[in-house]
Amino acid sequence: MAKVTLTVNGEARTASVSPETTLLRLLREEFGLTGSKLGCDVGDCGACTVMVDGKSVNSCLMLAVQADGRDVVTIEGLATMERLHPLQQLFEDKGSLQCGFCGPGIIISAKALLDENPDPTEEEIRDALAGNLCRCTGYSKMIEAVRAVARAGRDERTAGSVA
Repeated sequence: MAKVTLTVNGEARTASVSPETTLLRLLREEFGLTGSKLGCDVGDCGACTVMVDGKSVNSCLMLAVQADGRDVVTIEGLATMERLHPLQQLFEDKGSLQCGFCGPGIIISAKALLDENPDPTEEEIRDALAGNLCRCTGYSKMIEAVRAVARAGRDERTAGSVA
């Protein structure tokens, strides 16, 4: 067993894990964070996507010991009980998801993109979401939601500027 300590959604967490334990299994089974889903278990579907040190990763492919000392953000870390994250709210407003299984991974992938590039093009959004599979919807409403968040951020950033 190996002891791992990581920051999950802003909170220091420690667990003892076997060497083959994935980050996904640690999050779901040890920490009770079930928003990240086990889909394909080979990194193809993106349902398990989380952010590690600001980058989106497939948590089914990352060992828990590789996350030792790192900062992890899951879908549970985006919202509060009082307020959804803007991405979550716009995904809801635009009807971007149906069953919701892929939603956490897609939203985390979009968050990682917007953190790195607050004003992405449609092509950049498509590239960022390419690792996430959805069997229920087309991706157009998801892309619209990400564009709307980017646009709102751009409007907020330019609200005080003089034309």
